[in-house]
Amino acid sequence: MALDDLLALPEPAKDIKLNLQSLLTGTLSLSEEQRWGVALAAAFASRNVTLVENIKASAGEHASAGLVADAYAAATLMAMNNVFYRFRHFAKKDYNERPARLRMNRLAQPLTSKATFELMSLAVSAINGCEVCVESHEQSVVNAGLTADQVYDAIRVAANITALATALAGASLVVAQ
Repeated sequence: MALDDLLALPEPAKDIKLNLQSLLTGTLSLSEEQRWGVALAAAFASRNVTLVENIKASAGEHASAGLVADAYAAATLMAMNNVFYRFRHFAKKDYNERPARLRMNRLAQPLTSKATFELMSLAVSAINGCEVCVESHEQSVVNAGLTADQVYDAIRVAANITALATALAGASLVVAQ
């Protein structure tokens, strides 16, 4: 099954289908590695195995083993970091003075480019709603030379992959009515 099969969504989710067709096949400021890396990281963050597999299949040659591994690493590391740093931000106590003591070696040694890994981390942090992590990763991608257009396009891809996961979860309920 490829992404086209997944995009056979009920009418109420038509906007998501149209958005994704444009975002994943149209002209964006993102490289193919960035586009598909963000899509994969967002799919991993959605915890939808079928979606991950179909995005890998749709990405074809662009879904290198390194890109898939980094998308998975970004999603899993941000699952940890986003909870931890969101807590520290919300708690507003002396927790910020304490060392995190969380291993994050992959952030410094990705298999893809540092910019691509940071962009995937930014996208997952936006999905997970961690303001501190979004600010940190957005600064990292800008420091790596990426543009505001690339950041914006990456978040658009992540938002629509997340919406697709939601649409897929409820599609059988809507169609059954």
